[in-house]
Amino acid sequence: MGLLKVGLSAASSVLADQWREYFYCSALDADVLVKKGEQRQTSRGFNRKKSDNIISNGSIIAVNEGQCMIIVEQGAIVDVCAEAGEFVYDTSTEPSIFYGSLKESIKESFKTFGKRFAFGGDTAKDQRVYFFNTKEIMGNKYGTANPVPFRVVDTNVGLDIDIAIRCHGEYAYRLTDPILFYKNICGNVEGEYTRDKIDSQLKSEFLTALQPAFAKISDMGIRYSSLPGHADDLADAMNEVLSEKWSGRYGIEISTVGVNSVKAPEEDEKMIKELQRNAAFRNPNMAAAQLVGAQSAAMQAAAANTNAGPMMAFAGMNMAANAGGANIGNLFAMGQQAAAQPQPQPQQAAPVQQAPAAGGWNCACGATGNTGKFCAECGAKKPESSFWTCSCGAQNKGKFCPECGAKKPEGVPQYKCDKCGWEPEDPKNPPRFCPECGDPFDSADIK
Repeated sequence: MGLLKVGLSAASSVLADQWREYFYCSALDADVLVKKGEQRQTSRGFNRKKSDNIISNGSIIAVNEGQCMIIVEQGAIVDVCAEAGEFVYDTSTEPSIFYGSLKESIKESFKTFGKRFAFGGDTAKDQRVYFFNTKEIMGNKYGTANPVPFRVVDTNVGLDIDIAIRCHGEYAYRLTDPILFYKNICGNVEGEYTRDKIDSQLKSEFLTALQPAFAKISDMGIRYSSLPGHADDLADAMNEVLSEKWSGRYGIEISTVGVNSVKAPEEDEKMIKELQRNAAFRNPNMAAAQLVGAQSAAMQAAAANTNAGPMMAFAGMNMAANAGGANIGNLFAMGQQAAAQPQPQPQQAAPVQQAPAAGGWNCACGATGNTGKFCAECGAKKPESSFWTCSCGAQNKGKFCPECGAKKPEGVPQYKCDKCGWEPEDPKNPPRFCPECGDPFDSADIK
């Protein structure tokens, strides 16, 4: 009698689970990160006895914009869909005679009946649909309870110091990898998983990552007072610091970071302003203008001093000026002198000239290897040369060889054609006649 009841229970559950289901997620609020899918059940539906957490083959799952759906079977993720629209689950292990081949569906249904009969009529299976909120989760406030170090670099004045700043604002993040988030964070959630369950941990890790992120921002040359205008750069720096933990473990990525205010201690701000102001006085004109303003203020104060008398006050000013220090006129003169000096121009590399080919000469137009009286490219006349050949082989123009220091030989005649200006390769041993004009070499052709 007991086996008969078990068989009837197994058969009843198999028949009840033959109907195709429709799963959807009505809405995901800003505070909800994960929500279990609901099976639509209206008053007109007749399938009131279906098993819980069973998805029949061919069931439809509606995925909205800003959502990602995963199907978990027996604790393992078996399917994922992040594209909005209708998703048909056609690989379920729960057969339906209303989807696919009728013959195969009936055969699989009998197999399912045998499995459920062995478990006393129970399904012995768990299938779930989860929807993940992939929209930006905004409004996450942060604030530094303790000052955070920040490096201030000002190349204009040679400033490079570390100060401490406080800042507060809001940041937004989004789920970029729902599978990692399901495995490492929310797990087998029964209903909803809200942001308040993870906000405290995220905020703590966010504040911890602010210091290395500020270091990267400082290396980019961004001042702490300009942080509100570089929110995108700060978000990129935070993602770079948190990429291993948030992106690689949680499946979360920071999308935007908003900075409401940044405040440094008054003593640090005063120190920075003082250093920047003093650095401006490296300019003589600025220093002279400062002295003029200081003396003008002192003269006004002295004229208004009725106790000691204006004469005594002006006498004190003259004594201070004669005691030493910078002179205003000298400073203005230094400034004018610096402004009048021409700025150094970048030196241009001298053009490299190629050595003349053997037995030829180079023209100014760039043509090389000319052997005649005129350039073969531009027609320019061959320049006259007064070089002499040393015994070491160097071509020289002065009285001494720059290579070996030998003196230019005297008393040895060197020839050059007095008609056309042609010079033999060895001026001391000319040919009998000039190869250019045919004039014979004689005493009139000696240089």
